[in-house]
Amino acid sequence: MMILLHIVTALASMILATLSFMKPSVGRLSASYALVAGTLVTGTYLVLSTHVAMLQTCATGLAYLVMVSAALLGAKAKLAKQRL
Repeated sequence: MMILLHIVTALASMILATLSFMKPSVGRLSASYALVAGTLVTGTYLVLSTHVAMLQTCATGLAYLVMVSAALLGAKAKLAKQRL
C-alpha cells in the first residue's frame, strides 16, 4: 500500500511541478512542495523498511528530485517576475 502511495504522490508532484512551471501560482508551488516532501518521506520509509539496494534507489530519487526542483525553481522565478 505504501508503494502505491509513493508512486501516486511522485507522479502527482511531477505533474503539478510541470503545471506550476507553465502557469505559476503560489498555491501550485505550495502544493508541489508538499507533494515533494511526501514523496521523500514515503521513499525514505520504503528504503528503510524493505532494505532495497541503496545505490539504485538513491540514484532514482536524486534524478526525480533534480527534475522536480528544476521545474519548481523555474516556476518560482516566473512568479517573481510576474509580481514585479
